[in-house]
Formats: sequence, structure tokens, C-alpha cells
Amino acid sequence: MQQGSKKKRRELGQMQNGEPTSPQGTEGAGEAAAQGVQPSAPPLPSSPPPPARPPPCPRPKLVFHTQLAHGSPTGCIQGFTNVRELYAKIAEVFNISASEILFCTLNSHKVDMQKLLGGQIGLEDFIFAHVRGETKEVEVTKTEDALGLTITDNGAGYAFIKRIKEGSTIYRMDTVNVGDHIEAINDQSIVGCRHYEVAKMLKELPRGDAFTLRLVEPKKAFDMIGQRMRAPKSGEGKVTSGRETLRLRSKGTVSVQEAPNELEESATKKVDDLLESYMGIRDLELACTIVEAGKGKQNPDDFAKALDSVIGDFGFPDVFLFEVWGAIGGVKSEQG
Repeated sequence: MQQGSKKKRRELGQMQNGEPTSPQGTEGAGEAAAQGVQPSAPPLPSSPPPPARPPPCPRPKLVFHTQLAHGSPTGCIQGFTNVRELYAKIAEVFNISASEILFCTLNSHKVDMQKLLGGQIGLEDFIFAHVRGETKEVEVTKTEDALGLTITDNGAGYAFIKRIKEGSTIYRMDTVNVGDHIEAINDQSIVGCRHYEVAKMLKELPRGDAFTLRLVEPKKAFDMIGQRMRAPKSGEGKVTSGRETLRLRSKGTVSVQEAPNELEESATKKVDDLLESYMGIRDLELACTIVEAGKGKQNPDDFAKALDSVIGDFGFPDVFLFEVWGAIGGVKSEQG
């Protein structure tokens, strides 16, 4: 009993001196928990808001003029980032299916493979779309290992004939022409195949055998259409200089960049020639990609690794890579 009395007197003395009878945090937390209220830390001092960034300067919209190569009114397209989207925009303007477009040429309505739209478009180029015309089937007997065909594709699933070698098996067939889309080999559709795949199929056909090609020729152009070298003047779509181009890529985003210099153009042409010699294809976009992969590389091994990381599905032979390495020597030494 005496011990209890002493304890009460001690607690009373603490209260009179202004001291709590138990730790404040424990007692406060117990009361808050009993009332269903969670204790909170004192608010942190507010930090000043970050400085406002200036709004990005909007880039002018790139507008390109276009016509169907066989004759049509002039339309305008914009907002595409690759060839498939480009074809879709053209198809929308002329109310046709994008699958009707075989390929496009720049600044000429003719089936001119020197004007073929590849991976770059000048900012003032006029785009002509060549659409499907008549379908024909031809029977070919493979009398030689090489048929004399150089094949390219439109980047959207259609392979077509870019060149026919004079004196070759195909050259002697009047019904096969430059610009014809190869739709099937022996009734096997090749729509969706890349040019190198089609070239390989034709190369692997046994010598002495006959086979059938189903071809689609571009719709014939009207003679009264004049060739245009530049697009009509328009305030919309002009950026700065005519030396700028719109670079279209199979993978990645579209970009506006300066046109290649003389060294790059020369190297790209040499690589395109090597593609024809070794693989039976021509593809300026692919050649340009190969040249870019060689920039800054110090030896063929580094170049081969860079090329494999970008377009490894081609499986280029070593002898081809060494030839290309020599062809782009001027560019890599300038840029390295």
C-alpha cells in the first residue's frame, strides 16, 4: 500500500511540474490509433517551380506534289514516314488502293529507273506513281545460269525488273520489260518478298528447265503528259535549300538532311553496282545504308560488324564486303 501511495505522489508531482506521465510519442500515437487517425510528418517546404521552357519551334509541314504517271490531276501529300505510308497517302488522294501502286519516279512520268524513288526525296521533287496495268504470263527456258535480270523492289512488297542485260535470255523476249512487277514464279506468289529473295529464287532454278513468270506491267502513260523537272511553287512545304532531302528509312523515323556530297554519291553508286554484280539487285537505299555503316570504321572487321547490326539478314559474302570496303574508302577516310 505504501509503495502505491508513493507512486501516485510521484506522478502528481510530475504533472504539477508540467512533465508528462508517459512518453509523448507513444501516448499520442495510441490516441490517434484509437481514433482511426494516422499521424503525419510536418509538410516539407515547397520547392520553387522549374523555369518554363520555351515552346519548341514548329517545323514547317513538308508537302509534296504528286500525280498518277498515266495521267491525273495534281494532288498534295504530307505526313508520311516511310514508303508504305507514302503509298497510302497517294492512294488516299486519288481514291485507289495502295496495293495498286507498283513504284514511284521523281520528276518524270516515264518508266525511268534513273528517276526511281528510293530512300531519299528532294524537298521540291514531284512524285509520279505508276499503278498496275495489264497482267501477262511468259514462259522462259533457262539456257544460261544468269537470266540477265536486275531486280529491285518498291519497299512495300513488290519486286520488279530494273534492268535487262543486253544479249541475255530475257533480252531476247520482247514481252518482258523494265518496270514489270514479278508477281509469281511458277504460280508461286512472291508478293511481299524482297528483291534479293526473288533474285535468289531465279538463280536457283535449274539450268535447262522452263518456268513461268507472271508479270504486271505499269499502266501506260499518255503521250500528252509533259515531263516535270520541279514541283510548282508553293509557300507550303519549302524549308530552306533544294539540297535538302527527306530520308525515308525502313526502320526508324523519317528525317530531313543535307543531300549526299560528291564522295558519298560516288561511293553509293559503286556499292549499287556491286550489289548488281554479286546479287543481281539494285537498291540505292540499301547502298546508301551500306556507305553510312562504313563511316568512321577503321578496318573491314568493324565495318562487317556494323553492317551486320543494321542489315544482317542479307548474309553478304566476304568477297563482296572487301570490295565494298574498298569502294567506300574515300568516304570513310573523310569521315573517320
